[in-house]
Amino acid sequence: MNTLQALILAIIEGITEFLPVSSTGHMIIASSFFGIEHEEFTKLFTIVIQLGAILSVVVLYFKRFFQTLEFYFKLLVAFIPAVVLGLLFSKKIDALLENPVTVAVSLLLGGILLLKVDDWFGNSENIEITYMKGLKIGLFQCLAMIPGVSRSGASIVGGMSQKLSRTAAAEFSFFLAVPTMLGATVKKCYDYYKDGFVLTHDQINFLIIGNVVAFIVALLAIKTFIGYLSKHGFKVFGYYRIVVGIALLVIHFFIHPLSVI
Repeated sequence: MNTLQALILAIIEGITEFLPVSSTGHMIIASSFFGIEHEEFTKLFTIVIQLGAILSVVVLYFKRFFQTLEFYFKLLVAFIPAVVLGLLFSKKIDALLENPVTVAVSLLLGGILLLKVDDWFGNSENIEITYMKGLKIGLFQCLAMIPGVSRSGASIVGGMSQKLSRTAAAEFSFFLAVPTMLGATVKKCYDYYKDGFVLTHDQINFLIIGNVVAFIVALLAIKTFIGYLSKHGFKVFGYYRIVVGIALLVIHFFIHPLSVI
């Protein structure tokens, strides 16, 4: 990886983290197309810079993020499923991160589902999040452990399935992302060092650049997404996912096999 590649991945992360299109999936695709070397640091990078994008939520929703203790307890309940499944299946998740075909199929199937979400759940005006709703949203979020599914998309749909409005579901998804990605970053860094890897000076610089750029780009992306989602729903994202998923499968099987990250 070089500085330009780190910048490209960080911009992609900042744009896609809060869209229901899978930021991890897009970074895997970009890594394949730009020929970024398949190594453990690349996997670490794609996880860690998501934390930079997620922290933009704390800045944009500063007053609302620091709420009552009950709010944090609800976040904790929603966070627990990701902790349990992440610890149990971390190695299998890493294996899936190496497969662009998994991303393509997930994008395609997820796109089909997004075309139906608005018809299934509509746009409720309910904004109340109970502990049980939080737990169910957390279970939905776990689907994003499959690359290409989209963490934000899965948790927003999970919220809408609990009769939350699109905006309320999206905002809770953003808040839930903070402990989720913080935990994922800590776990990935721990595993990286446990496996005997040490960050070089250049790699540390890449992580700093990646987090800063992802943070800035995400600041610009969140408000745009919330405004669009509240008015227009998910269909455009569904069509986008279908087109990209089909294109990737065609490229991989009929033109040139995509390499893994």
